[in-house]
Amino acid sequence: MTIDQFPVKFKPYTRQSIVQARQWQWMSPDLQEAVQVVSHVLPFRTNEYVLDHLIDWNDIPDDPIFRLTFPHRDMLPPAEYAQLRELVLFKKDEAAIARLVHAIRMRMNPHPAGQMTHNVPRVNDAPLRGLQHKYKQTVLFFPSAGQSCHAYCTFCFRWPQFAGMDNMKFDARETSELVSYLKNHEEVTDVLITGGDPMVMNTRSLADIIGSLLVPELGHIQNIRIGTKSVSYWPQRFVSDRDADDLRRLFERVVKAGKNLAVMGHYSHAVELRSEIAQKAVKSIVSTGATLRMQGPLIRHINEDPKSWAELWTTGVRLGAIPYYMFVERDTGPSAYFALPLARAHEIFQAAYQMVSGLARTVRGPSMSAFPGKVAIDGIVNIHGEKLFALQFLQARDPDWVRKPFFARFDPAATWLDHLVPAFGKQKFFFESEEPEHEHEQAVRRTVVPIMQVQRADAHIRRSQSDAA
Repeated sequence: MTIDQFPVKFKPYTRQSIVQARQWQWMSPDLQEAVQVVSHVLPFRTNEYVLDHLIDWNDIPDDPIFRLTFPHRDMLPPAEYAQLRELVLFKKDEAAIARLVHAIRMRMNPHPAGQMTHNVPRVNDAPLRGLQHKYKQTVLFFPSAGQSCHAYCTFCFRWPQFAGMDNMKFDARETSELVSYLKNHEEVTDVLITGGDPMVMNTRSLADIIGSLLVPELGHIQNIRIGTKSVSYWPQRFVSDRDADDLRRLFERVVKAGKNLAVMGHYSHAVELRSEIAQKAVKSIVSTGATLRMQGPLIRHINEDPKSWAELWTTGVRLGAIPYYMFVERDTGPSAYFALPLARAHEIFQAAYQMVSGLARTVRGPSMSAFPGKVAIDGIVNIHGEKLFALQFLQARDPDWVRKPFFARFDPAATWLDHLVPAFGKQKFFFESEEPEHEHEQAVRRTVVPIMQVQRADAHIRRSQSDAA
């Protein structure tokens, strides 16, 4: 298929408009019902390119991109689904629907890993609404104009951004607070522009943000990152969109200014990089001097096949991209539907890793972006007859924790860090220790210890509820 055969004009579909898509008639009544019911809780949005070129409609509902973009009945426990179905399809009581939807969403851990409570920086004791600063070197910026995506992933850990939960959104309407904050924090070398998806913005708006980071006063900013799924869901953004040429020139401008522009491309399955236009998008990005790094979570029902990961990484390397992360699906949203045991995650990563050459082994994982930091599962080992997970921090709230190995008792059912118990009879992991080495570590641990205790209790409750369902 040639590039001119792909759709040129972006056309989104939501719960209200999906019935107008020709593919809607190809879905069974049960699948149609699930979309209408579950999308009251989890945001739903897709587009013509996803429908026409990424989904194999002969394989629904098992097609991975269909599962990735269309809500399913099993994303809610049976009792919740039945209750919501009754309200949506029959009683049509909007107030009752809103109350139930809110209760379900709050049960779903809408802001995992302390995003809202511990990652938001403060100036004069006032929070900076559109910023996060969890790790020393990197600040996240959430522009208000980038608070949607070309299509929504059903697993998305930032789903509250799109669900009308305004009190839980990260959105900055201007860059002045970002620039002011960065001027006072010269330890920051990286700014990640994220959302939503910044690539839903036009190039002029994106250039205003990026241009503010190129001023001499911010010489310590070395890397400008853009987190985006558009490389998968709308690669036309880099190839045939009306301002695609302007976008390429913007990327070149950043590189000429002496900065590294890193496009953090979110890929979930090999099929997302098979089309000609998706591959041309990669070549277009790297031709500007920018880098494209590939990352995505390992998700049950979507990408459990190691061969898919190996194909994705190998194709990306051939086109000039850099495999970066395989994440563990976060403990938020319909996590019971998507989560895989950590042991299985390691097995899939290891199998995929064995299939690729050294050029693709830049990828790291499986990695959990948990409250204390990014924790990688390095392996499953036996020490003194005890079966254990070998773990390490790739990034952490306290820099001293980075690359420090630690061990947890093997648990074949564990799907997240707060399910794990320290090895060798210890009561706490080293990062939960109450014997800090210095003042900064003490401050961090005063936060981490109680949070981890609460998370373990909450995780036990959620696993019990999931088992009961």
